Amino acid sequence: MSDARVARAAAEAGAAVVRARYGGTLVRHAKDGLDFATDADVAAERAILDVLARERPGDLVVGEELGATGDRGATRRWLVDPLCGTLNFATATPLVAVNVALQVDGVTTAAAVVDPLAGETWATDAPPTPSAASGLVDLNADGPTDRPFVGAELAADPAFRRVFGPRVLSTTLALAWVATGQRAGYVTDGAPGTLHDSVHFAAGIALCRAAGCVVTDLHGGAVESGRGLLAAADERTHDALVRLVAPALSTPRRTPDQPVA
Repeated sequence: MSDARVARAAAEAGAAVVRARYGGTLVRHAKDGLDFATDADVAAERAILDVLARERPGDLVVGEELGATGDRGATRRWLVDPLCGTLNFATATPLVAVNVALQVDGVTTAAAVVDPLAGETWATDAPPTPSAASGLVDLNADGPTDRPFVGAELAADPAFRRVFGPRVLSTTLALAWVATGQRAGYVTDGAPGTLHDSVHFAAGIALCRAAGCVVTDLHGGAVESGRGLLAAADERTHDALVRLVAPALSTPRRTPDQPVA
């Protein structure tokens, strides 16, 4: 079985758990701040780990909920996000994703993303076709707390709204939707160099690239080293988004004790 097929099988195993638990009683496990996981997140991750342990027993696996398992020195590393959009899921909002990606020597070589509630699976070995026709751009609602963040500033920018329709999905399912043509683009803030190998973003980035989307940091440079992430269906949309994002990147930071104006 190819790595992409393993990624697909693992993600679908996790998605089956998520689908079965949707709308049911959940046990919440607190994390930092307002973040939390549920017992469904953990159960979905265990289902994914079972597939990877069976099909690729020598690989390292890094999961959002259960951490790292396997050979810490392995050059092959699976990144697992068993339920992206936990708050949506816990409130019966059907916008969630299951992400599985494989990195070999730090480069993502295979990935799968599943929308468990719509029953859709996308993988890098059979990527979908992007399109900018919708004119819709998803803006991540989660951002830094020491400054106004890019998503909020774009949504409030008349210049942006004259060109694109802002949406907020609050899950990396939005990246898959850029690959499928349901969105023209996606914008999220993020610390430099942190998103390309994140369990949340690696699979979606790989799917977008396999589909032929343009994926960069917020400045239009390499997402592997730059700040945040900008995924666009085509070059024209990407260039427009880079221009519109640029003014928001110079917003000064606010110190923790500085009052909000």
